[in-house]
Amino acid sequence: MATLPVFRWRLAPDGYATRRQLRALGLRPGGQDVAAQLERPRRRRGPLVAYLYRIDLAKPVRPMTPGRRAALDAAMTARRTCPNCRRDAGYCIPRSLGMCVPCSDLDTDAAG
Repeated sequence: MATLPVFRWRLAPDGYATRRQLRALGLRPGGQDVAAQLERPRRRRGPLVAYLYRIDLAKPVRPMTPGRRAALDAAMTARRTCPNCRRDAGYCIPRSLGMCVPCSDLDTDAAG
């Protein structure tokens, strides 16, 4: 089993990129395995690790189709809809609350 090359933070050679960097270039890993990793040392815990992919093996991002757009819109609508009052909150409902902020405020007022 081959081990991955490990580079220090900000010292990766050209030709490697993280997922976010690939996305900014309009690319995706495209099924390739992780090619290398970056490690950023920390004082009291283990190092932060970022996985790198080869840019030359990356594929272009798939275009947004009408079906994918509709599915994404439906998912975002579900994240914005309060399960209590069934209204669109206009923002993504916090998972910690489980409901929109006004319903949460009413819930805490009733409990307190």
